[in-house]
Amino acid sequence: MSETTELAAETLHLQRTARIVGDPRILIIDDEAAIRESLDTLLTLEGFTVSAASDGPSGLELLSRNEYDLLLLDLALPGESGLDLLPRIVEMQPNLPVIMITAYGTVGNVVDAIRAGAENFVQKPWDNEKLLADIRAAVARHRAEEEVVQLKRTLKQRYNFENIVGKSEPMLRLFDLIAQVSPSRSTVLIQGESGTGKELIAKAIHANSPRKDRPFVPVNTGAVPSELLESTLFGHVKGAFTSAVTAKKGLFEVANGGTLFLDEIGTMGMDMQAKILRVLQDRRFMHLGGVQEIQVDVRIIAATNVNLHDAVRAGRFREDLFYRLNVISLELPPLRSRREDIPLLAAHFLKFYADENGTEIRSLSPEAMRIIMDYEWPGNVRELENAMERGVVLSTSRTISPDLLPTQLTGSTYSASLLDHQPNASLFDLMEEIERRIISDRLERCHWNQTEAAEYFKIPLSTLNQKIKRLNVEVKKRTRD
Repeated sequence: MSETTELAAETLHLQRTARIVGDPRILIIDDEAAIRESLDTLLTLEGFTVSAASDGPSGLELLSRNEYDLLLLDLALPGESGLDLLPRIVEMQPNLPVIMITAYGTVGNVVDAIRAGAENFVQKPWDNEKLLADIRAAVARHRAEEEVVQLKRTLKQRYNFENIVGKSEPMLRLFDLIAQVSPSRSTVLIQGESGTGKELIAKAIHANSPRKDRPFVPVNTGAVPSELLESTLFGHVKGAFTSAVTAKKGLFEVANGGTLFLDEIGTMGMDMQAKILRVLQDRRFMHLGGVQEIQVDVRIIAATNVNLHDAVRAGRFREDLFYRLNVISLELPPLRSRREDIPLLAAHFLKFYADENGTEIRSLSPEAMRIIMDYEWPGNVRELENAMERGVVLSTSRTISPDLLPTQLTGSTYSASLLDHQPNASLFDLMEEIERRIISDRLERCHWNQTEAAEYFKIPLSTLNQKIKRLNVEVKKRTRD
């Protein structure tokens, strides 16, 4: 990539990051001055930053130089119509939501616009409240998608992580630990509840290690019958047991030079634990039924959803093996303790499964967002992923409503709703309320020290001050320095 191209890409990244942090930006392309002025006034009063163009060419010029959160596009424009412009707009900014505006809303026009990539279709004269609700929902969805994209880009650049999404403090600490331990040869023990993503973390460690070009071999030790596990891990010679008609390599040999990921190691029997301990100590083993020792260079990453301290005390896990595995310990937080990551993860999974299934699913309804924010997620990230996949597969529209969520979400008793005082709020309002509460909570934890809070969020103090003003966050007098 040339220096000019790299600079352009970085400039675009900075523009997108600044746009996500600042007020939402909307572009209007309409040839009627009165319509442009009316929309400009309405949207500006609602806190949007508005740009406007009177025809297609000038609108495309603005799109080529700026990033927007939404485009309001008139169908009947001088020269090229809005429908004619849509394919070029989609090519320039593929994820930009477009709402078509027209005085002639025929069924054919609506179908053509949606097929060409439009988000919605509004007929003149419109209802201001409904238009604003549609705009807020589209902007909130777009910003969530963009934040996921930028977050992934940052994580990829800084850590070389794939498919890991998170901006909460527990996850940021975890990312730093992964980056620190990955280059070493040390054994790593990953602890966390089921569904928190332990294998993804193990893959990230491997991908950032000197072994990244060698095999990463996962095995769920709890899913392999105990009588087959030894053969699976160490291989066997021909005739070692009745069905051993040929010799077979074990996973330790397959992973030689790379990483062997032993998932759910807390379920392993005591006899197998002793054999794993010997490999960790001597880096040698023998095939089942064999007599010749085989030397391997394998890094072990183990994972468990059970408390190994308790298992050791109960006599179910060898203490010496525990200390061999627990050279470096990483604790994955449950999803309920990092709720600010839920909207990001939901947007990530919605886009992934929509792309995989070739559908146009774009967002959760405000009520569906309230439900997933209030739910305790005992199955953690895996349960959230499954819920989003279900919604994408079952939905017949672009928005996933509560009736498409699994019954355990909608039928359970939730904690008191975070947003009960806004029962009719849009998705945009909900996300602002979530951000407001997160900032207010952190300020209180920092004893209203805004500098300390800004350092915690890893943003400039000026940015935090802008957010406090925009979100009307109540700031109390500092209680300590």
